[in-house]
Amino acid sequence: MFAGNQNQSRMKGARFPGRYLQGPHALQHLGQEIARFGQRPLLIIDRGVWEILQEPVRNACANLVEIFIERHAGDCTEQEIARLKRHAQQCQADVVVGLGGGKALDTAKAVAWHLETPNIIVPTIAASDAPCSALAVIYREDGSVDHDLFLPRNPDLVLVDSVLIAQAPVRFLVAGMGDALATFCEAEACRLSNSNNSFGMRGLPIAWTIARQCLDTLFEFGEQALAECRDLQPGEALERIIEANILLSGIGFESGGVAAAHAIHHGLCELHETHAYLHGEKVAVGVLAELLLQQASDEFYQRVKDFCIAIGLPVSLPQLGIHHATPEQLSRIAERACKPGEIIYNEAVEITPERVVHVLQQLA
Repeated sequence: MFAGNQNQSRMKGARFPGRYLQGPHALQHLGQEIARFGQRPLLIIDRGVWEILQEPVRNACANLVEIFIERHAGDCTEQEIARLKRHAQQCQADVVVGLGGGKALDTAKAVAWHLETPNIIVPTIAASDAPCSALAVIYREDGSVDHDLFLPRNPDLVLVDSVLIAQAPVRFLVAGMGDALATFCEAEACRLSNSNNSFGMRGLPIAWTIARQCLDTLFEFGEQALAECRDLQPGEALERIIEANILLSGIGFESGGVAAAHAIHHGLCELHETHAYLHGEKVAVGVLAELLLQQASDEFYQRVKDFCIAIGLPVSLPQLGIHHATPEQLSRIAERACKPGEIIYNEAVEITPERVVHVLQQLA
């Protein structure tokens, strides 16, 4: 069915992080930025960067009265949130800082929300648009997704050190471009269908402008940014792609809205064959499926596909580990993507599981 919600409300909105700072060696400014909010921060460091970040963080925060550093356990679970919340309370922390990848950052957001303290986010990879968002994905202990925690406000500060991003594996940057690639396609779908954005109201025109800027930035700077990342040297192209992956995509998806690409990502996650692949890698295939659903022009579809191939994003189900896809597998993806109330119905075209299976067959 076509479900664009024909939103009759005159209220429109957009949301942003309180401040966004990006540049080489930005981490060195962490202490002075924390001091704007408090003097006793709890710093939650991703276990993947625990060894390399402890000393730089301590040095950057030497100006503060006292700091408390905790190693993130790995997943953003209710148990991990509760553990770190108790620790923050015992320490009387007045700021919560998350450093690392998405799960550590989401945990820090949730802890700060529970404690009603300021929240600072320091991403060490540009693999998704999660750092700027007022959203935390909560997992179960077995690693499956439990629920999305929608927060009342975005992080107070997102501090992005482009040197740290350049030192991370290239695959993360590429995946971030896959996630960002969906921003325009999904926001445009919501615009055309008059659907709500991620916080329940119609987007303002600035959302569509930012989403378009995100796409244009990817096309213009993506390949050069990849070369700079491989050389561990953040130049102008890498700076622009970091901004697109984290800030432009973050604002674009929250304020513009999401649709089929991420719904199909959710469906792909149902198959264990895809579990070794990153979020943005699965979203990229979701984007191509979305464009087929929308019957986008051959020219635009080919441009998006060629971009994916040029930077190393998957463009087919076999590239996500789904070799010789069976009808049962395709139906499972489609049924999950088309659950009642799912974001796929923000599309301005008729949506059925059968149509989703049909476009997936073209990517098999």
